[in-house]
Amino acid sequence: MTLTTIEGADEAQWVLCQGCTTPLYRKRWTRGLKVCPECGNHARLTAPERLAQLFDPGALELLTIPAVTEDVLGFVDTVPYPTRLADARARTGLDEAVVCARGAIGGHPVVVAAMDFRFMAGSLGVGVGQLVTLAAETALVEQVPLLIVTSSGGARMQEGPLSLMQMARTSAALGQLDEAGLLTISLITDPTYGGVAASFATLADVIVAEPGARLGFAGRRVIEQTIHQVLPERFQTAEFLLERGFVDLVVPRDRLRAELSRLLAAAAPGPHGELPDRPTDPRVSDPGLLPEADPWEQVRLARRLDRPTTLDYLAMAFTDFQELHGDRLGGDCPAVVGGTARLVGRPVMVIGHQKGHTAAELNQRSFGMPGPDGYRKAARLMRLAEKLRLPVVTLVDTPGAYPGADAEERGQAVAIAENLRLMAGLEVPVVSVIIGEGGSGGALALAVANRVLIFGNGVYSVISPEGCAAILWKDPAAAPRAAAALSGSARDLLRLGIVDGVIPEPEGGTGADPLRAADRLRAALVTAVDELSRMSPRALVTDRRERFRGFGTALTVETGLRSERQGVS
Repeated sequence: MTLTTIEGADEAQWVLCQGCTTPLYRKRWTRGLKVCPECGNHARLTAPERLAQLFDPGALELLTIPAVTEDVLGFVDTVPYPTRLADARARTGLDEAVVCARGAIGGHPVVVAAMDFRFMAGSLGVGVGQLVTLAAETALVEQVPLLIVTSSGGARMQEGPLSLMQMARTSAALGQLDEAGLLTISLITDPTYGGVAASFATLADVIVAEPGARLGFAGRRVIEQTIHQVLPERFQTAEFLLERGFVDLVVPRDRLRAELSRLLAAAAPGPHGELPDRPTDPRVSDPGLLPEADPWEQVRLARRLDRPTTLDYLAMAFTDFQELHGDRLGGDCPAVVGGTARLVGRPVMVIGHQKGHTAAELNQRSFGMPGPDGYRKAARLMRLAEKLRLPVVTLVDTPGAYPGADAEERGQAVAIAENLRLMAGLEVPVVSVIIGEGGSGGALALAVANRVLIFGNGVYSVISPEGCAAILWKDPAAAPRAAAALSGSARDLLRLGIVDGVIPEPEGGTGADPLRAADRLRAALVTAVDELSRMSPRALVTDRRERFRGFGTALTVETGLRSERQGVS
């Protein structure tokens, strides 16, 4: 994806887009960040150009890291390796295929390592590995996030097995940032292949890609020659990978600084704000204060299509939501949405089931019933929240996990089980709110929290009333009787201690006044998160585990053994 000058034209005035072959006025093209205004083709940038576009004006400081690149093998193909290096340095003015700098994006400090494809196709050799590793170590010392901009054809063959070792070298460096709780971001530009794609490019916490950027281990031509098949036109593009859960965001170049700034802001929690005219905590904790309701009618109210969804609440009760996509294993379930947001100024990670308001939306979102990729996406975002010390807020609204054969083949039960264990051990505050229907393990997989709340017309049950009636009564018409027997209403759940508080709904339900419902949700969440944020990480885990240990017989190992001995004697 490069642009070339038009033959016979003034080279200073016109270029030709390689995407659509449209002649472009050079000054206009440059003002547009080298993106074709006709087809959107993103031309390659040099590393200095990339740094200048990303950093705040006047905030760029190049890191003086020496690039040690040697011809250890005495490698010669058509020309000796030292000759190739000398030519690359002369053409680019760079010492190696990476330029490192510190500075700020949107006022947030960051270390950036930007690759330059002009330098031996951005190939990964000892020098590149050293620069990326030292950039990561600089971020570690300075306790700031790391952004790596990738552009590479793969490993540098002229350095043989030493180039291969750089994959492990750079991956270990990013692992140190994981241990330190520092955010890592990868910006994928075209192309990113081979050893770079299979190491630091795809190990970052968040993977952002430019439109049309290609990412993969083996190149398209190699794959087609190997399998003797013609691949789809969009194969390995950013958009193709976004659909399959391997990329978080595809962002046009003119929006990159803004989106990166939002990500960096989430990793730099500051003092959170207060609600204007802060209302009293709306949570009701005494079941006696709640009106008795018909259980079957409450099920119907919980399922109403006018009730606000997770995305609705993210727009009304939170600010600066940035959705992150994919489980990094091959899927991006639309029934689960999640990403960073702000709750009255406090950075949080919000994850929720997503239904819809119309038949088309419900079908597109699988009726809010996640597959394994939905639960694995949620797990990935929870791990990121723990790394960045962000509170986790989950919004639950699902009939249950998707009951299809494909979901079973991809490990539905395992994905749910992994989430239950993961949430039980998260060392950050976790608050779950049942905003509508909480169905079975598909709901619980997002609700192992320190505090579990529910809207007044919400329901939470081991099985749907219809399912229970069909199995136990052998009569679907017995669903109202089953609803009463299952005790899944907000009042029953509060009485049983399953939920810690009930958020009263506006007159007519949350769908009748979504803004007021969002205000009450926000106030309840702020209060709960504030309470939990005063606890230590280990205390949060203990609190959560004890909460769920208390459901059922409250025996300890010692008392259980004593009872057993008494029974024997």
